[in-house]
Amino acid sequence: MTETVDQLIARSNRLGSDRANTNFAGGNTSAKGIATDPASGDDVELLWVKGSGGDLGTLTPAGLASLRLDRVRALENVYRGVAHEDEMVAAFDYCLFGRGGASPSIDTSMHALVEKAHVDHLHPDSGIAIATAADGERLTSQIFGDRVVWVPWRRPGFQLGLDIREVQRTHPEAVGCILGGHGITAWGETSDECEANSLWIIQTAAAYIAEHGRAEPFGARLPGYGALPDAERRERAAALAPSIRAIASSDRRMVGHYSDDPAVLDFLERAEHPRLAALGTSCPDHFLRTKVAPLLLDLPATASVSEQLDRLDELHETYRADYRAYYETYADADSPAIRGADPLIVLVPGVGMFSYGADKQTARVAGEFYLNAINVMRGAEALSTYAPISDAEKFRIEYWALEEAKLQRMPAAPSHRGRIAFITGAASGIGKAIAQRLAAEGACVVVADLDLDKARATAAELGGPDVAIGVAVDVSRASAVRAAVDETLLAFGGIDLIVNNAGLSMAKSLLETTEADWDLQHDVMSKGSFLVSQAAASALIAQRLGGDIVYISSKNSVFAGPNNVAYSATKADQSHQVRLLAAELGEHGIRVNGVNPDGVVRGSGIFAGGWGADRAKTYGVEEQELGQFYANRTILKREVLPEHIANAVFVLTGPELDHTTGVHIPVDSGVAAAFLR
Repeated sequence: MTETVDQLIARSNRLGSDRANTNFAGGNTSAKGIATDPASGDDVELLWVKGSGGDLGTLTPAGLASLRLDRVRALENVYRGVAHEDEMVAAFDYCLFGRGGASPSIDTSMHALVEKAHVDHLHPDSGIAIATAADGERLTSQIFGDRVVWVPWRRPGFQLGLDIREVQRTHPEAVGCILGGHGITAWGETSDECEANSLWIIQTAAAYIAEHGRAEPFGARLPGYGALPDAERRERAAALAPSIRAIASSDRRMVGHYSDDPAVLDFLERAEHPRLAALGTSCPDHFLRTKVAPLLLDLPATASVSEQLDRLDELHETYRADYRAYYETYADADSPAIRGADPLIVLVPGVGMFSYGADKQTARVAGEFYLNAINVMRGAEALSTYAPISDAEKFRIEYWALEEAKLQRMPAAPSHRGRIAFITGAASGIGKAIAQRLAAEGACVVVADLDLDKARATAAELGGPDVAIGVAVDVSRASAVRAAVDETLLAFGGIDLIVNNAGLSMAKSLLETTEADWDLQHDVMSKGSFLVSQAAASALIAQRLGGDIVYISSKNSVFAGPNNVAYSATKADQSHQVRLLAAELGEHGIRVNGVNPDGVVRGSGIFAGGWGADRAKTYGVEEQELGQFYANRTILKREVLPEHIANAVFVLTGPELDHTTGVHIPVDSGVAAAFLR
């Protein structure tokens, strides 16, 4: 048993690691073998198959469903036909062997009913190109001879498994089949034979398309629709991103992903792209992530930003009306409610593709799927005409009751899921603690710091590019701030939550403070906070989603200790910026609040940089005792740590205080002299 499972996992990982073989989380693999039933001691034949929702490239044994093969095959005795497919998925639960493991997918019957020990079902671009060609059946015979058999489109389920079993029984010379409108299935007596057959089908299809396909399947290049130069293209994408996110988020907040893959740019430059984009995708996995069709901007790249934005708003209204009409045409009394009428893919000629999802990974994968769809269209058009499944069939998949049930079983989203946080000075200290807390609550996080290496290291700790990115920023320079915000817009599609945390301090008396000391602290904290808030506000307003700006100020903004005139003055400046911006930005739903820490010694970048030693000297204590010194002079006698500041930011930006703006929350364990009045 162990050897069979090990072979299955290794084969799955090899196949799934190459997107030419299958899309992310798409397809499934299986193996049959003998195991001992611990309840009886008898040998039983089992089916191990990739479970629902897993990804082949990262599959582990825990991602397999284990079923009694005899019981799955016996379901044929109770199968009532295609109108009752959903019953069969529920019936798989009565076929499970042992405890644990993944939930069986809708494709389980395909793997069980085929009478070979190993089966692969994959979604390769080359295979789907044949599957979606108008004359796919003829092409299948022409390309593969009698080794691969055409199976007309059928929605995944028990009947499709019966269909493929019949192919395998009546065509003993075949190693697999092309599933019309869908993908491929291959089989073999050994794991190696099955993998070899899968790869042979994929590679043979790709080679045939390359050798026999038309050179320009998407047609001639359209004047004015070519890709903008690199720098101009990214600048244009950043300028459009907030407004496009607003389009994608009018029903529910979405995170975005931007791609200027050459294949996307070439597709959008060609004469046939409007016709093909309107046809939508075909493989079931594709349109579950991309919706039935994208929103396509019908203007050249030479149009101005304002012209593009105006036209996108018009197209959005049309898209929503068309999608509602699609839903109302095919929905019946048992259909799940409409899940929103906004596009998940937005295509802009000369600029690229914007894709959306509830989180970054979902948004990125949606973009990858549409790139798969472009590759499929290219292959189908090269040999024939692209002919995806009908809208009626797409609706049956998109609004399948089984998919709806899966969505309803998902756990409640964390409070900050779908929100994009930009935190300055976030590679260490208080900023890092805030980044960690917001990421843990589901936010996408931009770790903005003067030290790029440390920013990237922190982002990697938080979970990598689907969770966090590190960017370099000198907050005292407007151009650097603008570049960092643009990088945020390109990485996550927008920006929601800004934390002005970057800071420094030098403990000097009035007479010792130089003009340079004064300018440096004001440039970083006063001017820097202003520049960051200003750059972010334009995106926040364009998104029409509200937002939060939080200033990490200080107890010293209302109560100044000795020998820190520059620091205290700049913190007072930040404190009043909170009030001013709260009053100005409130009409856009943007809340602006502050946090006033004090005595954050352990883990603080400022204190570690010399401020702690200077403060200890001022108060006549040892530096290692400074934290306790600050704690002892508070009402609560508790030391303040970076995570306490992070807690305040979390609460201020969460749903519980969504009617609060213009406030400063002290996180100082109680300093009576700093009570706000």
